[in-house]
Amino acid sequence: MKYKETDFLETATQDILDRIARARELTREYYNSNYKDIEKRRAILRELLGSVGENVAIDTPFHCDYGKNIFIGNDVIININCTFVDNRPIRIGNQVLIASNVQIYTSAHPTSAGERLVQNWKEKETTFFRTYALSVEIQDRVWIGGGSIILPGVTIGENSVIGAGSVVNRSIPANCVAAGNPCRVIRRLKKQDMKEEKGEV
Repeated sequence: MKYKETDFLETATQDILDRIARARELTREYYNSNYKDIEKRRAILRELLGSVGENVAIDTPFHCDYGKNIFIGNDVIININCTFVDNRPIRIGNQVLIASNVQIYTSAHPTSAGERLVQNWKEKETTFFRTYALSVEIQDRVWIGGGSIILPGVTIGENSVIGAGSVVNRSIPANCVAAGNPCRVIRRLKKQDMKEEKGEV
């Protein structure tokens, strides 16, 4: 894969470390909050995330890097033990269902050791490795099955379903069912399927 220089990140500046530390504090506070205290839990999410819409349920534990790069629409459920590595924006649309143990990664490292490792890194006051990051977008009315892994740069088109345990390493078009490792389209949704899902039959 070819990377642009703008794809690479600084991951160990004091500002970045402070943001990560604050996200850890807030996710811990969210985990320890009373499940029935909806107002407090929503206030924590408003501080943690870039934006959060109405009727959003995020179950615990929930893990993220920065939090502020996560943007969530309305009517969204994120189930138990999800991990969002949000070095770049993760955008989640409306009426999205994300099952337990889903992992969304915006960042990774070059496969070539020559690109991945930084020579004389201590002298440069940086990390010994390089990290690149690309945004992820989950469009409206998507359902992501349990244990799926979404990799950097992926867009999942509206109405699509990702089968449990899938590894999504490339974008998936709208209106389809996709599954597997690597994730592939296995069938297209018909208009009738989508009407039934919306309760319009």
